[in-house]
Amino acid sequence: MPFRFLPDTSRSVPPLPLRVALWLLDESPLGRTDGGKRLAGRLLRLPAQRGVVQAQSRLGRLLCHDAADLCARRRGQEWLRQAARAGDPQARQALDQLNPQLRLNARTRPR
Repeated sequence: MPFRFLPDTSRSVPPLPLRVALWLLDESPLGRTDGGKRLAGRLLRLPAQRGVVQAQSRLGRLLCHDAADLCARRRGQEWLRQAARAGDPQARQALDQLNPQLRLNARTRPR
C-alpha cells in the first residue's frame, strides 16, 4: 500500500486558493482590475462551495458589488446569505446594506 500524504486539518489555515484570492483583492494592485477580480472570483468559488465561510462572504461581496449582470448579483446575495447564516458579521452587514427594506420588514413583522 503506497504512502499517502494527508493534510493536517487540525490547523485552521485557509486553503491556498482562498489565500491567493484574498491577497489579490486586498494587497495586490491587480485586484483593482477586472481581470484580477475575475481571477479572484474563480479562486473563491471552490472553497465557497466546500463551505468555507470566509470564501462565501468574500465571493458574495465581490459578485454583489462588481458583477455586471443581475444573475451574478443574485448568486452573490445567496453566498452572502449562506455566510450570514453561518455567523459571518461582514456578510450580515453587506446584506443589510443591500437590502435595507428587508431588514426593516423583518423588524416590524409580528411574531
